[in-house]
Amino acid sequence: MLNGLWLVFFLTAMLTGLGRWLLGADAEVFARMVAALFEMARLSVELMVLLFGTLTLWLGLLAIAERAGLVEALARLLAPLFARIMPEVPRGHPALGLVTLNLAANGLGLDNAATPIGLRAMRALHELNPTKDTASNAQILFLVLNSSGVTVLPISILVYRLQQGAAEPALVFLPILLATTASTLAGLVAVGVVQRLPWRDPVLLAWMLGGALALGSLIGLVGGLGASALTHLSSLLGNLVLLGLVTAFLVAGALRRVPVYEAFVEGARQGFEVARDLLPYLVAMLCAIGVLRASGALDAALEGVRAAVAWTGLDARFVDALPVALAKPFSGSAARALLLETMQHHGVDSFPALVAATMQGSTETTFYVLAVYFGAVGIRRARHAVGCALLADAAGILAAILVGYAFFA
Repeated sequence: MLNGLWLVFFLTAMLTGLGRWLLGADAEVFARMVAALFEMARLSVELMVLLFGTLTLWLGLLAIAERAGLVEALARLLAPLFARIMPEVPRGHPALGLVTLNLAANGLGLDNAATPIGLRAMRALHELNPTKDTASNAQILFLVLNSSGVTVLPISILVYRLQQGAAEPALVFLPILLATTASTLAGLVAVGVVQRLPWRDPVLLAWMLGGALALGSLIGLVGGLGASALTHLSSLLGNLVLLGLVTAFLVAGALRRVPVYEAFVEGARQGFEVARDLLPYLVAMLCAIGVLRASGALDAALEGVRAAVAWTGLDARFVDALPVALAKPFSGSAARALLLETMQHHGVDSFPALVAATMQGSTETTFYVLAVYFGAVGIRRARHAVGCALLADAAGILAAILVGYAFFA
């Protein structure tokens, strides 16, 4: 899929450039495309230098949290919930700890860093699967939760905004939290309806009502605030949560007599490897998106969508952020490249860039997750996984647009 998508980007850019030259007498279009090619390659390397440090930092901290027993404690806390939504997984099974650790990495917005843990979790769940070529209910639920985002602290997106010169990198913290909560709840409900989860069970009902109450309270809190107060609150909460997590991990490690420095260094090595392996994909996609934008093809497509939205009488300012939403289910690297390109083209704190950042954090790469996670264990029949995951994607994108207007319009 990525091979075809990447090739289409370059071919579309080349054909559009030829059309602008032959029909529009635009002799400079090829110079702009070549300049964009090298500019995006340079940007990829600059961004990767910052990502090296960020991924190294957070995977090191996660190693401390794991050795301090925080992940195990979280697994015990979630055990009553998992017993209801994954009834075929025995209590205390290693798969539950791996699922919890994967969701924690996703919650911190560590993107590719969560994938190795997720593959281990999927293999552990597959050991309990009696039909090896067909996805079990537990595997489907795990995949949908992954594809819905579950982003509590969008570290990578904050890094992108910092690298692009945002005055307040954490400005999108609260909008992303609201949008990803909507996508996760939609995915969980969709799977629950298909798998006929026991919604009337007191424990499951308490978790669902508690989550809905927390989300409703947060929406009620921010709903009465003005634009300046909303942005200030989002920035404050983002920075406070970030520093609070760092402090909590270190204190928990110290109290459990974990050699925090050694644990950090051991975990940090994985971050270096993940960031290093990400560079070729980032260069490939950023260069393709840059050439596509410079040729005029992307702008022409967006103008068509904008005209259609304007014809309905709706505000069309969100259209410039739509490429991120459309690419995200297929390719995380393409969506990441489109987000960075949107920041560069419109400005990091522009309305399209802020909505695009919210979209990036609200969902995950559904088809990539489906192919990698199910492919790793040889599953050929996905059953209802794709439909439920795409429903979660749609809910997250719609929520990102609505929240974007509430916070940034």
